[in-house]
Amino acid sequence: MLTIAIVVAALLAGLLLLAAMKSDTFRIQRQTTIRADADKVFALIDDFHNHLLWSPFEKDPAMKRTLSGAARGAGSVYEWDGNSKVGAGRIEITGTSPPTKTAAGTVTLALDMLRPMKAHNNVEFTIEPKGESTIVSWAMEGQQPFIGKLMSVVINCDKMVGKEFEKGLSSLKSLAEKPSNEGARHAA
Repeated sequence: MLTIAIVVAALLAGLLLLAAMKSDTFRIQRQTTIRADADKVFALIDDFHNHLLWSPFEKDPAMKRTLSGAARGAGSVYEWDGNSKVGAGRIEITGTSPPTKTAAGTVTLALDMLRPMKAHNNVEFTIEPKGESTIVSWAMEGQQPFIGKLMSVVINCDKMVGKEFEKGLSSLKSLAEKPSNEGARHAA
């Protein structure tokens, strides 16, 4: 019995040590190429009303959603409260820079998760024109507290969240590549 207790304690100590050695920050990023004009793609990202059409996090039809602040761009706020799959939180567009013919544009956001776990992360979309196409990058980064590091020993958060980013980028691509953007709001 003592041997089992020593082995369990050693394994637990090893797990805690492994978690402690992990980075205090994380970054998850995915990208795709969309055969559409960068301005069209930017309009789908810079307006939360359009996120409802492509976001992979719109999984709960009964979710309570509140859109407030600016109609689009900096100061636009989206708050939600849903089931255990989507949790509750608030995201605000903190800055935008539309793409030009020669330079990438960005949409930066502040994400505050309230549940299932509290977290504050930064999100950034980069919209880069490349000829007739647009390269879109979706990244999220933030602090990783010890409990997050411990969870990441057994759960691959990059893979888990990355899959959601990939689904969202695929939906964004499908929507942007439609000949007419029915249902999407356009920048004025």
